[in-house]
Amino acid sequence: MDAVTIGLIQARHELHGDEPVAAHKAHAIEKHERLLREAKAKGAQIVSLQEIFYGPYFCAEQTAKWYDAAEEVPNGPTTQRFMALAKELGLVVVLPVYEREGIATYYNTAAVIDADGTYLGKYRKHHIPHVGAGGGGCGFWEKYYFKPGNVGYPVFDTAFAKVGVYICYDRHFPEGARALGLNGAEIVFNPSATVSGTSEYLWKLEQPAHAVANGYYVGAINRVGFEAPWNMGEFYGQSYLVDPRGGFVATGSRDRDEVVVGEMSKSLIREVRESWQFYRDRRPETYEELTRL
Repeated sequence: MDAVTIGLIQARHELHGDEPVAAHKAHAIEKHERLLREAKAKGAQIVSLQEIFYGPYFCAEQTAKWYDAAEEVPNGPTTQRFMALAKELGLVVVLPVYEREGIATYYNTAAVIDADGTYLGKYRKHHIPHVGAGGGGCGFWEKYYFKPGNVGYPVFDTAFAKVGVYICYDRHFPEGARALGLNGAEIVFNPSATVSGTSEYLWKLEQPAHAVANGYYVGAINRVGFEAPWNMGEFYGQSYLVDPRGGFVATGSRDRDEVVVGEMSKSLIREVRESWQFYRDRRPETYEELTRL
């Protein structure tokens, strides 16, 4: 199979942050089930949802309430529910959730589910920001909620393509992007929650660069709108699929719930890698200094 149709789901979250965690999850899961069915109707074969899709970006505050959103992976109810839905629709699904391991260890995680409903494994976000982002006490307080990932950079051999995952803030670091390519990724998904301001100009710069440097497609997903009560900034959408030449295949709107659909070509991956021999010409024996600095 050379051509594979990719779906990227971007959505706003309308509920006020003061609502119970269960209400947030129920609202968002219902919406994303509907959008996943829309993706299938548009011909998508692999679909990724946005970062911790089933609620608001609660990392704008430091409140223990949000620990209740975490579930085990894959045995939690949300992963199990989407495993059944993936099987029903024949879709590969990248499912970003808030993971609890054991009694009280938490990760920012994406489960990867094959088109027959099989759970293939998970990626845990490696790079965890903890910075202020403006007035009102809001920020990216992620170290309050997540441990750094500890499962490496796995690549999942799905029914349609070899899939890697890199979550939000990870995209600022080239090391994992290269590791995913070396591990065989044909497409890397970056589910995100990123707002306008300091780094928006990087949104369409860094990830096309990863695609070019590593010879694979990147699917970048961002939520849309403003989330109360924090109003830390506008989630500016513009989810996109970019090819290994750095060309934009499909791009979403700035402010609408949307299923962005584009086609990836495995023959183009091979063509680019044969033309730009970045893997052949790399010099890993010179990298030791990087681990000392």
